[in-house]
Amino acid sequence: MKRTALIMAGGRGERFWPKSRRSMPKQFLSLTDDGKTMIQLTVERISPLVDMEDIYIATNRDYKHLVMEQLPGIPEKNILCEPVGKNTAPCIGLGAVHMEKKYGDAVMMVLPSDHLIKYNSIFQSTLEDACNIAEQGPNLVTIGITPDAPETGYGYIKFLPDQTFGRAFAVERFVEKPDLETAKGYLATEQYLWNSGMFVWNVSTILAQIREFLPDVYEGLERIEAAIGPADEQVILEREFHKFPSVSIDYGVMEKAKNIYILSGSFGWDDVGSWLSVERMKTSNEFGNVVNGNIITVDTRDTIIQGNDKLIAAVGLENMIVVDSPDALLICEKDHAGDIKKVLENLRICNRSEYL
Repeated sequence: MKRTALIMAGGRGERFWPKSRRSMPKQFLSLTDDGKTMIQLTVERISPLVDMEDIYIATNRDYKHLVMEQLPGIPEKNILCEPVGKNTAPCIGLGAVHMEKKYGDAVMMVLPSDHLIKYNSIFQSTLEDACNIAEQGPNLVTIGITPDAPETGYGYIKFLPDQTFGRAFAVERFVEKPDLETAKGYLATEQYLWNSGMFVWNVSTILAQIREFLPDVYEGLERIEAAIGPADEQVILEREFHKFPSVSIDYGVMEKAKNIYILSGSFGWDDVGSWLSVERMKTSNEFGNVVNGNIITVDTRDTIIQGNDKLIAAVGLENMIVVDSPDALLICEKDHAGDIKKVLENLRICNRSEYL
């Protein structure tokens, strides 16, 4: 069966402000030493499994030019521009009807554009296993990450260790982000994995699930599929997409569906959720600092400093984040990295959209 991929690239990456902006969000930035952007790395690591002509990018219409610049090998018709963000269920549905229109049916990998993977060969082997399970029936396959800490920022998936499909386990349930004590309890059972947001299924399988659990979305997707190609395609897409509810694939489908299997991913996954991720991606110096740019440090420890050409001199800092951009400077304690989004909230309230 033909293998395809949908890469979701519509997010804004607000926790990476001030580098990540509305006009240049995180997935189009280079955060690693190789100079490649996150979306380029995502496409590169799946290229042994999927031909470029079978890779689709779902993104905001404002980012189409960025996709074309950074991924010149992707056919322009494979860049699916959502008129408005409606979360992952409509996004995945849009990709599925385009694939159904072209292929009839196919294996569909669904991947975020802003994750980093350390061990590509293990990742590819895991995806290969997921594809094999998807090809054997109406199975929904997801990839979970073995937790190494009681993380409260991720959703979890509980699996049944005595019910297997090859290397995969049957899924009992999806659970929302827990509080700390609940997360500790999950780890103690050794039956929970982090929800990575990566999925593999047949196009026909996911569309059948959307039809069952999100019938209004399915009807709109049918109208969009019928309009693919004719001159009024964009008019229909605009009209139907605005009517969709904002609903995640987890809440809309996966929490209700059956025949779900999970593979444990042990390939050095990082969701690059905040500036703290930089410490996991880049090597720190002997003082625990992770610096990039024209930097001088004095008596500074365990600090992240990201600059450009401008000299940044840090004296006596500890456990801090400093990020410089041409028009904005972030100074933040690491313990408050999760509060960076509040800066953007204040900017919106103050109508200072030029900094968003």
